Amino acid sequence: MKELLQEFEQKQPEIVFEWKDTETDAEGWVVINSLRGGAAGGGTRMRSGLDRNEVESLAKTMEVKFTVSGPSIGGAKSGINFDPADPRKHGVLQRWFKVVTPLLKNYYGTGGDLNVDEIYDVIPLTEQFGLWHPQEGVLNGHFDIRENGRIHQIGQLRYGVSKVLEDSHYSPDLKRKFKVADMITGYGVAESVKHFYNLFGGRISEKRAIIQGWGNVAASAAFYLSKMGVQIVGIIDRVGGLLNPDGFTEDEIRDLFLGRKGNSLFSDSMLSFEEINSRIWEMGAEIFIPAAASRLVSKEQIQLMVENGLEVIASGANVPFADREIFYGPVMEYADQHVAVIPDFVANCGMARVFAYLMQPNIEISDDSLFQDVSEVILKALKNIHEYMPETKTHISSRAYELALRQLL
Repeated sequence: MKELLQEFEQKQPEIVFEWKDTETDAEGWVVINSLRGGAAGGGTRMRSGLDRNEVESLAKTMEVKFTVSGPSIGGAKSGINFDPADPRKHGVLQRWFKVVTPLLKNYYGTGGDLNVDEIYDVIPLTEQFGLWHPQEGVLNGHFDIRENGRIHQIGQLRYGVSKVLEDSHYSPDLKRKFKVADMITGYGVAESVKHFYNLFGGRISEKRAIIQGWGNVAASAAFYLSKMGVQIVGIIDRVGGLLNPDGFTEDEIRDLFLGRKGNSLFSDSMLSFEEINSRIWEMGAEIFIPAAASRLVSKEQIQLMVENGLEVIASGANVPFADREIFYGPVMEYADQHVAVIPDFVANCGMARVFAYLMQPNIEISDDSLFQDVSEVILKALKNIHEYMPETKTHISSRAYELALRQLL
């Protein structure tokens, strides 16, 4: 597996597009790892300090993710080095999408990512520059669909991704009009944990969980886990956190979800980041959901959780471990050797899978069809891993990478 990973990591990306903004100090990159199948896909993110290496590593992660979610295309990623809290953010994104539109028209499909919203940023800005949908390049480059069919499938994409949830099983509040794109990735993360226990043994309703982050992925994963009976005992966010040894109730988790300030946790009972960070890792929980920024989780934090009963990690964030390596560094390897680590390209493939599902002709588009399709795809991936080595709950990530890379190399 490590030899396959090294070969994949060292292969140079097929296309790198670099951009410098004329009005701010923003800079950005599109990295297309390959045009496998004639196209590539991957979201657009923005954060201060982002560099080309981060974008390249995420593009390679996307290529692996497509082996699970489909379609059979190459991996790509867009990244902008700029403060998303800066009031000039909209102008930066506007200029960015103007210059990358030719790629998006012909062979690259994008979506939302860290600090860039699918519904409110990506779709309206790409429409402004003549795209019918930000996934149009995949339909053109990979599916090579004639115009009438392309119009039909773009219509499915436009409707499905922005669809307002109508089923209370999937939405924390029907009055707030949450959309598929708001909830689907966190749903997949929660489903990956459920499927893990069904396949490898254990009752999920008897488990406790620690959540890292409180953006869409983290908060929605917590929401769905709490509906399964999981006791959320700790939440750590960048502004602070909460602890409850008895577990927050389903209603309390829903209220914390709905009470977010932007994408941040908010509560009158919030502990400071310093206090929560000093206590949460020894809290005791079987489930850990790292769903904040990339490369945050340290070996020391994993060790403390393992000593206090950790059984499974489901990666809501891409590359959550504090490794320099693109995929499988020493922190992830340590975790993989001691607990079940469901890798990011399986656990958080929900949005990628929605795009793939909606690119099929004449499919049903309902809350249940979209969410259950994601669940079934994740279950299939975990079944393949389980069948490959059914006798152990560890080394899940190394098995998953080996199965994926054999399709790519």
